[in-house]
Amino acid sequence: MATHRLIPHPAMPPATVRGVEVQWIETGKDQLLLRYRVDGHDEVVLPDFAGKGRADGLWQTTCFEMYVQGAGEPGYLEFNFSPSQRWAAYRFDDYREGMREQPLDHEPLCEGSAGERFFVQEVTLPTAGFPTGPLHVGLSAVIEEGDGTKSYWALAHPSDKPDFHHPACFTLEVPPTATA
Repeated sequence: MATHRLIPHPAMPPATVRGVEVQWIETGKDQLLLRYRVDGHDEVVLPDFAGKGRADGLWQTTCFEMYVQGAGEPGYLEFNFSPSQRWAAYRFDDYREGMREQPLDHEPLCEGSAGERFFVQEVTLPTAGFPTGPLHVGLSAVIEEGDGTKSYWALAHPSDKPDFHHPACFTLEVPPTATA
């Protein structure tokens, strides 16, 4: 298990959120557990429960994301996980090109819970369909607050505007056996 702290994009800082971190937990069962934790969630907009299932446009409000790219490959996978329990999975042939739905063996399980000063989104995701070999991963979040503030959190921000698809955001290196 490893914990990764996300940083807000400097051009779009949060109003009240103090931090976002992600735990990467390899279960050894051809699945991955991601635990996103938002500290200072009092003003975070959490989408209403919508039931499990695929949905587009989740990034338009509070949403947690992951990008997975095989080492040396131009294509990558994008996953979106909403507190509403909706999710999305896409495959791209190259940077923002050739987008299509990524089929999954079974639906990710997205569950959220709130404490006094934090919100946790847990995601159990099948790893079948991930690229083989070492992976380059981007972890990110869009956080909307009640006053309309949107902050964009990632492991790295390589440009003057938030762009989670940028290959320089995929800074987490995962060995080939980790998700198998």
